[in-house]
Amino acid sequence: GKELVSQAIHQLSARREGPFAVYFGSAPGSLAESELFGYVRGAFTGAQTRRTGHFENADKGTLFLDEIGDMRFDMQVKLLRVLEDGLISRIGGNSNIPVDVRIISATHQKIDKAILDGRFREDLFFRLGVVVLQVPDLASRVEDIPQLIAHFQKGRTGQICHFDADALHRLSMHDWPGNVRELRNVIERANILFSGETIDAFGVDQLL
Repeated sequence: GKELVSQAIHQLSARREGPFAVYFGSAPGSLAESELFGYVRGAFTGAQTRRTGHFENADKGTLFLDEIGDMRFDMQVKLLRVLEDGLISRIGGNSNIPVDVRIISATHQKIDKAILDGRFREDLFFRLGVVVLQVPDLASRVEDIPQLIAHFQKGRTGQICHFDADALHRLSMHDWPGNVRELRNVIERANILFSGETIDAFGVDQLL
């Protein structure tokens, strides 16, 4: 649900008319740099055309950096420089390009430990951590499950399944290691296997 939270922040902000872009921090080395900053034609083998990166694409809007705790250390240095200067340079380019981007970052890592272990730059954490939000996992807010089911069922074509009270109780007892994404997959599976039916607790056990 981290991306949904970031999209909600974007839509409720003064930047909502601007673009919203997503980057996954676990992308490998050179790919990470080209995705964030772009490249010019001929910068490397296969660079047949110029490509803009996520920072340029999100100019005047919001860039969501997902799983930033997995970002390579050398890329953390380059990201910090962009955040400090507001300038990016495409790979193979020789000019600096100003960007006006609001950054929202997220991670599943325990950042305090990653900093102590030398895997994440403390100065980058302080630069990013202007406002820190803790998004609780699904197991901590099982009361949301009925509303989430209704949301996932909305707009589906054909017959949908339904969950009785015992089924909802059984869902609330699950530990949901995959969080909201796991619940969405369970609902998809339920609609395939129990289309048009009402599912009880035993049926939920078959789905989990």
